[in-house]
Amino acid sequence: MIYLDNAATAKPDSQCIKAAEKYLLNEFYNPSALYAEGYNLHLELKRSRQNILSLIADEGNFSIIFTSCGTEADNQAIFCGAKRGNVVTTLGEHSAVHSAVTELKQRGIEVRFANLNKDGSVDVNHLLSLIDEKTSLVSVIHVNNETGVVNDIFDISEKVKSKNKYALFHSDGVQAFGKLPFKLSKYIDLYSVSAHKIGGVKGCGALIKKKNLVIKPFIYGGGQEQGLRSGTENVFGIKCFELAALKRFDKLDQSYKFVKELNFAMRSFLDKNLFRIISSENASPYILTVSACGLRGETVLHEAEDNGLIIGTGSACSSNAKKRYSRIILACGIDEVEADGILRLSFSPDNTLEEVDKAAEILNRIVKNRKDIMA
Repeated sequence: MIYLDNAATAKPDSQCIKAAEKYLLNEFYNPSALYAEGYNLHLELKRSRQNILSLIADEGNFSIIFTSCGTEADNQAIFCGAKRGNVVTTLGEHSAVHSAVTELKQRGIEVRFANLNKDGSVDVNHLLSLIDEKTSLVSVIHVNNETGVVNDIFDISEKVKSKNKYALFHSDGVQAFGKLPFKLSKYIDLYSVSAHKIGGVKGCGALIKKKNLVIKPFIYGGGQEQGLRSGTENVFGIKCFELAALKRFDKLDQSYKFVKELNFAMRSFLDKNLFRIISSENASPYILTVSACGLRGETVLHEAEDNGLIIGTGSACSSNAKKRYSRIILACGIDEVEADGILRLSFSPDNTLEEVDKAAEILNRIVKNRKDIMA
């Protein structure tokens, strides 16, 4: 089986799981307990915070709140950061942000959406035009989960702060963390990440926040995570996250270069008479979105699976929405015929050029056969 749906979830790293297994089977204690075993786990979690945070942020200026997933981290940022006035975001956000701000509208907070450029990036001038003195939060995705486009959140956040220094700036970094080289700047207040996209296990994510930023808790209870996210800590998941992140960042540049080769190989192997490439060449190499124009992407997906290839048609987190066309793809100006044929191919450093070659051959054959039948 060839697996090219890594943007939905990546295969857990077996070495990381093995190394963290003791926190599941032997050192299973509650890290909030007063006895020595619990306190020792508290210290382990402290080290995990430091190690993960150091990969993209200055520990002196940022802190980390562990959550159950990237979606929860996004929700905490949105619901705890949008306190008043209006919220500004983009038409290209992950459903975790889009659905959260839609709920804000039901609660009486005005939500303003910035348009997208044709490549899926946010129209920065339009975004800035929506910000005023009443804007409490601006949220711009770092790497779009459907097109792979990379928004320059460092430049955007600085421009946002220059227009309203009191507005909080949040970014969903789930598809960027462990894949792109970057460090959070002083203009970014909140940043969401997830473990299972980079070889960790499902059930663990984190919200990185400025240390001096005061927000309310999202989940109430025993006061864990500096009182901002109650619930007994998932020590096993957090340790897997830490180990997977350290492993990914150790070879970040090498992996990026290799995945870029995979991406460009797929672009060249796919028959240009059958597919339209949607993702820009400047997009994250980890995501390549194409359209089998004239066919339904879902139909191609299922036939590909029958032929030993697993791919996606967009965001797996929106697969239960029962909407035929992706709102993000349509916001890029793509018509419904092409939007219907959307396929998302997402890569991992564990994939090979041979797999990409075979995957392209499978897709070319499926789409050609179906179009021949329709002719």
